[in-house]
Amino acid sequence: MSNHFRTLSERLRAEEPAAPRAFRCQCGRPIFFRNSLCLNCKTPLGYETERLELFPLKPGATDGTWNLWYDDSRVEYRRCANFDTAAGCNWLLRADEPLAQAGASGLCIACRLNHTIPDLTSEVNQRHWGLMELAKRRLVSQLLGLGLPVRSKLGEDPEHGLMFDMLEQQPGGPPVMTGHDEGLITLNLAEADDSERERIRSQMKEPYRTLLGHFRHEVGHYYWDLLVRDSAWLPHVRELFGDDCMDYAEALKRNYEQGPPADWRTRFISTYASCHPWEDWAETWAHYLHMVDTVDTALSFGIHAADVELEVEPWTREALWRPDDPDADAFLHFVNAWVELTAVLNEMSRSMGQPDFYPFVLPKPTVAKLQMIHLIVQGAEP
Repeated sequence: MSNHFRTLSERLRAEEPAAPRAFRCQCGRPIFFRNSLCLNCKTPLGYETERLELFPLKPGATDGTWNLWYDDSRVEYRRCANFDTAAGCNWLLRADEPLAQAGASGLCIACRLNHTIPDLTSEVNQRHWGLMELAKRRLVSQLLGLGLPVRSKLGEDPEHGLMFDMLEQQPGGPPVMTGHDEGLITLNLAEADDSERERIRSQMKEPYRTLLGHFRHEVGHYYWDLLVRDSAWLPHVRELFGDDCMDYAEALKRNYEQGPPADWRTRFISTYASCHPWEDWAETWAHYLHMVDTVDTALSFGIHAADVELEVEPWTREALWRPDDPDADAFLHFVNAWVELTAVLNEMSRSMGQPDFYPFVLPKPTVAKLQMIHLIVQGAEP
């Protein structure tokens, strides 16, 4: 079916991004999520985590504090203690926030999730840790924008909180395995090396492998425990994703030895999603976060492409898990806008001789799973 690519804000009913990605300095120049200084006018910048916006800063009344440039309330902020480290964290904390809540060293809401960081006497480790922290901050800002709970397991919520180990492979030691265990997410620092990550991606025959993708996948396991495992959603999730009681180790072993089922493309978003319901959930969760953040970014920058003809057959309510949901049409607008947007972005990547921006195809069962995840994130009733 030939149609026109309409403005994303129209397709999404002019919704505001959950986590904005486009900002401007007081001088009028664009500034970006990772920036801590305007390259044009040299104004200091900081990311405010309640408004989820990057602001130009001016010195506060107290030494070491800052005010937001456009804020007349004169609320004072401090920089995260990781600002001057290899993490280069540009996030802010309110100056009146008790240090006990922010951790003894005054870390922001993202940095206080760290349980183990690498040996920073190594310049290579410093560079790789900085890349990991940037990906983690992008993840956390999105989780906050979606209204999901983000509490540190280190002091804030020892039972249900979240924390990260970023580990370096030790000579002669066991391999560092990326994974999740009861709120602890472990990541292999080597994944921050582009050449090593590409080697693993090629070896595993994966179409896509990124640091941010790892964070989004593993945090999906965490939110399954937090939002599904002990909730009324569990039977519905099992109905759609499969029975998670099947032996996990045996399922992984079978996947690595025999590969995915021949029809995986018609039922799953990736080969790895086909090996066990937990991995199907985590892969689908990661794709939901990919989709929301990319569309948020497009909305933030006002991206649209008028009069672009695309051969795209839009998804209808028949593909949804809950077709009669009051927001079913809005969700379909979102998914169909995503399909159209990625079709254009894939063509742009190909025009530069690069791999596809989004090297996946959404099968019908995955659309239903994405809607279920969307409803859980939105806090809907089972």
